[in-house]
Amino acid sequence: MEQRVIVITGASAGIGAELARRCGEEGAKVVLAARRRTELEAVAARAGPEALAVVTDVTRRGDVERLRDRALERFGRIDVWVNNAGHGISRSVAELTDEDLESMWRDNVHSALYGMQAVLPHFQARGTGQIVNVSSELGRLPLIPPRSAYSAAKHALNALSACLRLELARTHPGLMVSVVMPGLVATEFGVNARGGGPDSRAIPGAQSVEDAAAVLLDVIANPRPEAYTRPGTHAEVERYYRDVAAFEAQALARFP
Repeated sequence: MEQRVIVITGASAGIGAELARRCGEEGAKVVLAARRRTELEAVAARAGPEALAVVTDVTRRGDVERLRDRALERFGRIDVWVNNAGHGISRSVAELTDEDLESMWRDNVHSALYGMQAVLPHFQARGTGQIVNVSSELGRLPLIPPRSAYSAAKHALNALSACLRLELARTHPGLMVSVVMPGLVATEFGVNARGGGPDSRAIPGAQSVEDAAAVLLDVIANPRPEAYTRPGTHAEVERYYRDVAAFEAQALARFP
């Protein structure tokens, strides 16, 4: 991790803020992006003396390109780009509006796509680099009806990531596209969701941001295609796709 240049979006709070702190602690040069200047600069102060805070709206392609340029101007290169910014929703499929879907795609898919496309030419020119897209367990296990459109957006992000990874494997084998899928994490995600929702920090069993960020840190240190932040999730996903009807029946029994 020493001296690696790591760009992290959605870094003003939650998993992104903790990842920034840990990366800085381990000697990385961190570039932090989010919309909230005060919170972002506070995180940067904890992420090491060379940390750079760049106020960014990742739903705007121009902002994301400016973020890339600021990182290159300061450090001369980028080694890892983490697309962590995202936004949830509390709305059933029957209630979804066009605006709901547009919001979920803009905040969770377009934002990551802008990041991938902004940094990709730099990585291709260098022949090395890693993109880390923070998705969700709901991108594999669509079992929380109020998170319907969020789950759909994360399924899309997983597919885009896999397709880019396969494309690059043929032309640029030194590049890696990784997907990290947290489950329920004790952050402000719930209360900040479109339409509101329960505070994730108050839900029993929520994973700590420290544990979730530790998995992200490990994926950066040991690049691989995919990782779940919660132990046991991979086995749950295998059970789901082996017999969807049985898995859903069990889920209904657990969460009536």
